Amino acid sequence: MNIRNVAIIAHVDHGKTTMVDQLFKTAHLFRDNESSAERMMDNNDLERERGITILAKATGIQYKDYHINILDTPGHADFGGEVERIMNMVDGCLLLIDAFESTMPQTRFVLKKAIEARVKPIVVINKVDRPNVDIEKAVDDVLDLFINLDAPEEYLDFKVVYTSGLLGTSSLSPDPNDQTPGMEAILDLIISEIPSPRVNPQGHLQFQPSLLDYSDFVGRIGIGLIKTGTLILNQNVALARLDGSIKLGKVMKIFKFVGMSRIELETATAGDIVGIAGIVDINVGETLCEPNFVVPLPKIAISEPTLQMTFAPNSSPFVGQS
Repeated sequence: MNIRNVAIIAHVDHGKTTMVDQLFKTAHLFRDNESSAERMMDNNDLERERGITILAKATGIQYKDYHINILDTPGHADFGGEVERIMNMVDGCLLLIDAFESTMPQTRFVLKKAIEARVKPIVVINKVDRPNVDIEKAVDDVLDLFINLDAPEEYLDFKVVYTSGLLGTSSLSPDPNDQTPGMEAILDLIISEIPSPRVNPQGHLQFQPSLLDYSDFVGRIGIGLIKTGTLILNQNVALARLDGSIKLGKVMKIFKFVGMSRIELETATAGDIVGIAGIVDINVGETLCEPNFVVPLPKIAISEPTLQMTFAPNSSPFVGQS
């Protein structure tokens, strides 16, 4: 199975989660007579209430002869750590830009993290159906942002696809009149431009969770990329903890992500993004290894949380009055 691992990154409200919905439809994950909810990846109650993505989530689709693992990320600056954690799982990203708003502050943050992780970007100019958009300016602003962030020269020749997540259309042409139904333009670029995972299927097992999920049936689920080797159901493993200790356990479940479903697997090989259950207190950044070959992967580096404050003199005409 050919695999591509990509993240979707953008400023808040530029259309990441809606884009995932359209990718699901293009991959025919729903029957023609089957209705689908909007923003399906935002399945947390707080996310539904606020209308924003808070937690990064993994999903996947089958397209042609490829399995494309997709990670939907938050766009709000307060949840930037979720973006940083998944950059070591992917080989490329879709940088969504609102054609009307162009680049925004969080666009700079997420693109900076992608460049630092050497994650190849594909630029998606979204919402081209909105009135009074300046598509050419949006593309120029993205190029300026790449230059300001000292992106490698090969990244400056980025591929661009133009879409409407609302209408479910896409095109390689900047003319909104050239839009065609479906997101094949994006999926074809993912296959042709994003490299295969840089992994070693023949080595000893190394699996590092970057995300956590929970199931009422199997408990805590660690989601991550298999860096080397093969995961086998009921395999005895050693968990290299962050404090340096080693814990022995057994892999009770292996999940592959397709749409909104978890598909149980017997085995999974290096390069795939999967979820595992059976290690009750597994944490982000720990490494699952073979008991006779325990070599932890480097810890996942995440920027420290910061609090930003602005101080200014009170210029109100009522200053000093009680």
